[in-house]
Amino acid sequence: MRKLLPILLGLIGLLAGGGAGLMLRQLPEEVVLNPCGNTGETVGAEADHGGPQADEGHGEEGEAPVKEYVKLNNQFIVPVVDKGEVNSLVILSVSLEVPTGSTQSVYQVEPKLRDSFLKVLFDHANAGGFNGAFTNSNNMEILRVALNESAAKVLKDMVSDVLITDIVRQDN
Repeated sequence: MRKLLPILLGLIGLLAGGGAGLMLRQLPEEVVLNPCGNTGETVGAEADHGGPQADEGHGEEGEAPVKEYVKLNNQFIVPVVDKGEVNSLVILSVSLEVPTGSTQSVYQVEPKLRDSFLKVLFDHANAGGFNGAFTNSNNMEILRVALNESAAKVLKDMVSDVLITDIVRQDN
């Protein structure tokens, strides 16, 4: 019980903070994302500051379509169990690379997508993927590929990449 109480308090605090942050956030209606995932300028007539236009150079024949990054609303919390006890928690944030204008389609199936991702994350944890040097490039690549395959099952050909934007492991 002494080991379980700090974990429960941490989870409650994390969920309360995430819920408060979600409720208090304010985003403009239309936002352009740059390739790093950072928020860019608002699209529209008021966004013209004399610089290059947001759609300049895009849409020409032979060019790849413009992509946007959709950050899933909540973090994923994965317990790492060893010998029947929770030894640590892994918390990660995920973003998806999708064609421009697909954000609402992703949010409409987010519960199914989260369920699919949690299955992959739990399997990865049970296979020892979050033990030891869990940020090793080989471990991370295995996880990214599995998440990408899982996203493709839910969203078909819409997702071109799954990005793990934050990851942390809290050991007991």
